[in-house]
Amino acid sequence: MEIEETRIEVYDKRERTTTSLYVLKLSNNMFRMTENDILNCTLTLGTEFETKINKEGRHEIVKILKESSFITRRFFLTSQFTETEYRLLGDEIIKRAGYWQVDFGGIATINLPEDSDFDIDEIFKTFKFNPIEITE
Repeated sequence: MEIEETRIEVYDKRERTTTSLYVLKLSNNMFRMTENDILNCTLTLGTEFETKINKEGRHEIVKILKESSFITRRFFLTSQFTETEYRLLGDEIIKRAGYWQVDFGGIATINLPEDSDFDIDEIFKTFKFNPIEITE
Protein backbone atom coordinates (compact mmCIF):
# COMPACT_ATOMS: atom_id res chain seq x y z
CA MET A 1 0.00 0.00 0.00
CA GLU A 2 1.30 3.43 -0.93
CA ILE A 3 1.51 5.79 2.03
CA GLU A 4 -0.53 8.89 1.31
CA GLU A 5 -1.21 12.08 3.21
CA THR A 6 -4.84 12.59 4.09
CA ARG A 7 -7.00 14.63 6.43
CA ILE A 8 -9.02 12.85 9.09
CA GLU A 9 -11.49 13.99 11.73
CA VAL A 10 -10.44 12.85 15.20
CA TYR A 11 -12.82 12.95 18.15
CA ASP A 12 -11.32 13.24 21.64
CA LYS A 13 -13.92 11.76 23.99
CA ARG A 14 -12.13 13.10 27.09
CA GLU A 15 -12.30 16.69 25.86
CA ARG A 16 -15.43 16.18 23.73
CA THR A 17 -13.78 17.93 20.80
CA THR A 18 -13.22 17.08 17.16
CA THR A 19 -10.22 18.27 15.20
CA SER A 20 -9.01 17.83 11.64
CA LEU A 21 -5.52 16.40 11.33
CA TYR A 22 -3.21 15.88 8.37
CA VAL A 23 -1.65 12.44 8.66
CA LEU A 24 0.05 9.73 6.65
CA LYS A 25 -2.26 6.76 6.34
CA LEU A 26 -0.18 3.70 7.26
CA SER A 27 -3.12 1.27 7.16
CA ASN A 28 -6.90 1.46 7.48
CA ASN A 29 -6.69 2.43 11.15
CA MET A 30 -3.04 3.44 11.70
CA PHE A 31 -1.69 6.93 11.04
CA ARG A 32 1.44 9.10 11.43
CA MET A 33 1.16 12.82 12.18
CA THR A 34 2.52 15.18 9.50
CA GLU A 35 1.90 18.27 11.63
CA ASN A 36 1.21 19.16 15.26
CA ASP A 37 -2.25 19.16 16.76
CA ILE A 38 -2.73 22.48 18.52
CA LEU A 39 -5.16 21.04 21.09
CA ASN A 40 -3.62 17.65 21.93
CA CYS A 41 0.06 17.99 22.84
CA THR A 42 0.68 14.24 22.48
CA LEU A 43 -0.15 14.37 18.77
CA THR A 44 3.00 15.95 17.38
CA LEU A 45 4.95 15.53 14.16
CA GLY A 46 5.87 11.87 13.64
CA THR A 47 3.60 10.37 16.31
CA GLU A 48 1.97 7.14 15.15
CA PHE A 49 -1.42 6.08 16.48
CA GLU A 50 -4.24 3.61 16.00
CA THR A 51 -7.90 4.57 15.74
CA LYS A 52 -11.36 3.09 15.61
CA ILE A 53 -14.34 4.63 13.86
CA ASN A 54 -17.07 5.76 16.28
CA LYS A 55 -20.81 5.77 15.58
CA GLU A 56 -20.56 9.33 14.17
CA GLY A 57 -18.00 8.13 11.63
CA ARG A 58 -15.07 9.94 13.24
CA HIS A 59 -11.77 8.46 14.26
CA GLU A 60 -11.15 7.92 17.98
CA ILE A 61 -7.61 7.21 19.10
CA VAL A 62 -7.29 3.76 20.62
CA LYS A 63 -3.58 3.99 21.45
CA ILE A 64 -0.32 5.69 20.62
CA LEU A 65 1.87 3.21 18.74
CA LYS A 66 5.05 5.28 18.53
CA GLU A 67 5.87 8.63 20.08
CA SER A 68 7.45 11.35 17.98
CA SER A 69 11.23 11.32 17.74
CA PHE A 70 11.23 15.13 17.54
CA ILE A 71 11.72 17.57 20.38
CA THR A 72 8.62 19.76 20.31
CA ARG A 73 8.31 23.20 21.85
CA ARG A 74 5.55 25.80 21.63
CA PHE A 75 5.75 29.57 22.05
CA PHE A 76 3.49 32.59 21.91
CA LEU A 77 4.81 34.94 19.22
CA THR A 78 4.85 38.66 19.82
CA SER A 79 4.82 41.70 17.55
CA GLN A 80 8.48 42.29 18.47
CA PHE A 81 9.48 40.82 15.09
CA THR A 82 7.86 40.91 11.67
CA GLU A 83 6.38 37.93 9.88
CA THR A 84 9.38 38.02 7.52
CA GLU A 85 11.80 37.80 10.45
CA TYR A 86 9.89 34.87 11.93
CA ARG A 87 9.94 33.21 8.52
CA LEU A 88 13.76 33.46 8.48
CA LEU A 89 13.84 31.52 11.74
CA GLY A 90 11.43 28.96 10.30
CA ASP A 91 13.59 28.55 7.19
CA GLU A 92 16.63 27.89 9.38
CA ILE A 93 14.71 25.27 11.37
CA ILE A 94 13.71 23.52 8.14
CA LYS A 95 17.34 23.59 6.88
CA ARG A 96 18.25 21.65 10.02
CA ALA A 97 15.72 18.87 9.32
CA GLY A 98 13.17 20.40 11.65
CA TYR A 99 9.63 21.60 11.17
CA TRP A 100 7.69 24.60 12.36
CA GLN A 101 4.12 25.77 12.13
CA VAL A 102 2.16 28.79 13.30
CA ASP A 103 -1.44 28.40 14.45
CA PHE A 104 -4.00 31.12 15.12
CA GLY A 105 -1.45 33.68 13.90
CA GLY A 106 0.50 33.65 17.14
CA ILE A 107 1.34 30.18 18.44
CA ALA A 108 4.55 28.74 17.01
CA THR A 109 5.33 25.04 17.32
CA ILE A 110 8.89 23.99 16.61
CA ASN A 111 9.99 20.40 16.03
CA LEU A 112 13.70 19.57 16.00
CA PRO A 113 15.37 16.18 15.61
CA GLU A 114 16.57 14.76 18.93
CA ASP A 115 20.19 14.92 17.74
CA SER A 116 19.94 18.50 16.45
CA ASP A 117 22.67 20.94 17.44
CA PHE A 118 20.35 23.88 16.73
CA ASP A 119 19.95 25.67 20.05
CA ILE A 120 16.70 27.60 19.82
CA ASP A 121 17.28 29.13 23.27
CA GLU A 122 20.64 30.52 22.14
CA ILE A 123 19.02 32.01 19.04
CA PHE A 124 16.38 33.67 21.21
CA LYS A 125 19.07 35.00 23.55
CA THR A 126 21.14 36.38 20.65
CA PHE A 127 18.18 38.33 19.28
CA LYS A 128 16.91 39.35 22.72
CA PHE A 129 13.67 37.53 22.10
CA ASN A 130 11.93 36.19 25.18
CA PRO A 131 8.78 34.46 24.00
CA ILE A 132 6.47 32.82 26.50
CA GLU A 133 6.86 29.07 26.21
CA ILE A 134 3.69 27.01 26.35
CA THR A 135 4.13 23.98 28.55
CA GLU A 136 1.68 21.23 29.29
